Amino acid sequence: MPIKGYHHVQIAAPAGSEDAMRAFYAGVLGFTEIPKPPELAKRGGVWFRGPGLELHVGVDPEFRAPKKAHPAFLVDGLDALAGDLRAAGHEVIPDGLFPGYRRFYATDPAGNRLEFLQPA
Repeated sequence: MPIKGYHHVQIAAPAGSEDAMRAFYAGVLGFTEIPKPPELAKRGGVWFRGPGLELHVGVDPEFRAPKKAHPAFLVDGLDALAGDLRAAGHEVIPDGLFPGYRRFYATDPAGNRLEFLQPA
C-alpha cells in the first residue's frame, strides 16, 4: 500500500472564529500555530502542529458542527488534560466503550467533536 500515514486533519469553523480556535488549540491543548501559505491564508482559518500531526482549521461560511465525525488524539496524561479542559470552561464527556483505552469527548469553540484517548 502506498499510503504511509496522515499529513493533516482538516476541520471546519465559522468565519471569524480564528482567535477562539487559537486560544483553544494553542492555549489549552498546546499545539503550535504554523503559518499558512500566503494564497491559502487569504481564505481565513488557522493551522496547528503537534507531535507527529497537523490540524488545519478551515473557514466554512455555512458551518455546522458535525455530530459524529471527529479527530481522535492519543494523549499521555488523560486526567490532567480533562482537568485543563474543565478549567478552561469546556465540558468533558467520559466514555468507557472503547476496549483497551480510557477516553473522553470534548468540543472546541466552534462545536467540533474531539476524542482524546489513552491506552488503559
